[in-house]
Amino acid sequence: MNENSTPTVTAAAAASAAVFGAPCWVSLMARDLQAAQDFYGAVLGWKFRKGRLGDQFRVAVVDGSPVAGIGALAPALTVAVAWTPYFAVEDADRTASRIRERSGTVAVGPLALSMGRGVLAADRDGAVFGLWEGELMRDWPAWRDKAPAWIRLLAKDAFESAIFYGEVFDWASDRAGCCEVSYLEGAVVLHREGRVLARLTSGADGTATNPLLHPRWHVHFAVKNLEETVRTADRHGGTVLAERTTPHGAEVTLRDPDGAIFNVTATDNAVPQ
Repeated sequence: MNENSTPTVTAAAAASAAVFGAPCWVSLMARDLQAAQDFYGAVLGWKFRKGRLGDQFRVAVVDGSPVAGIGALAPALTVAVAWTPYFAVEDADRTASRIRERSGTVAVGPLALSMGRGVLAADRDGAVFGLWEGELMRDWPAWRDKAPAWIRLLAKDAFESAIFYGEVFDWASDRAGCCEVSYLEGAVVLHREGRVLARLTSGADGTATNPLLHPRWHVHFAVKNLEETVRTADRHGGTVLAERTTPHGAEVTLRDPDGAIFNVTATDNAVPQ
């Protein structure tokens, strides 16, 4: 499709098109779906229900609000076990083309699923992210407003990455309803309608031996008791990779028994403004 043409937005794509460019979900593809549910249920207190994407997908719920998705990794997919943020798009094909044109990588998709179409991609530095065209999760407004989850990109250069994602997702463009960006404390802050959606920070090193320094989208989950969460993760086979104090409160980076990296922070500091 020509970049300047007007995409045809189907009824199925209307939900994602309405919030184009915004993070709309976080998901983990695990080798063992039940083991992942057991770990995150114990560590983060999540309950699980079946989603509309089939028997191999579960939606994690906290206090009635959806938090994240966990799916079973298909044996044929040679992708790492990792937490991945997904961004809403109105046309997955067009957005995938934009990624390729800007030297990013499209690894999987667009794949047709029951609720829409998904893509797994990586930016120029290798940070993995997803695209979603179609229906959002049934309780997505609750996820956006109340779910304890947010994302942060560690990039080689936050400003260069902001240009890449801005061109791909129409951030800070002249389109009505687009996500806006601002610059605060050396970071690029993504926001929409007054809500902080993500932060992009500099300092990644793709050659570092420490995987936490590699370009990566970090997924953060808020917890009520940070110390108890860390102790529970240790009892259930998790590993502490880093602990830090930030201007927004204490954070701990954990690795689950399957190798997926995620962050936990105190509830009061869940979403930095």
